[in-house]
Amino acid sequence: MVTIVGILMYIIEGDESGFTSIPLSIYWAIVTITTVGYGDISPQSPLGQFLASFLMIIGYGIIAVPTGIVTIEMARATEEAKEKCADCSSPIYPKGANFFSNCGKELQKKSQA
Repeated sequence: MVTIVGILMYIIEGDESGFTSIPLSIYWAIVTITTVGYGDISPQSPLGQFLASFLMIIGYGIIAVPTGIVTIEMARATEEAKEKCADCSSPIYPKGANFFSNCGKELQKKSQA
């Protein structure tokens, strides 16, 4: 994808905007899609800016959205791993407590084997 977008940007913008070669345009596409955005090269024409905007949204979707999903799932897995009260679903807090903090139900002590 970055190769295609880089070639398109080279054709659209050309030397006047700093896109002096296809490899340089591909570099710009990689920097843009990874949301780094150094700013050393930027499109000047409306069509080039539209293509850049499209690539930024694609980059956000490829990197940021999956990162958020993974983070939420990790937090959910951590929360589910905690021992909870059958009546009120509150977790044991603080560690070593004798009663659930929300409903006051007595905790059963685990036997150590």
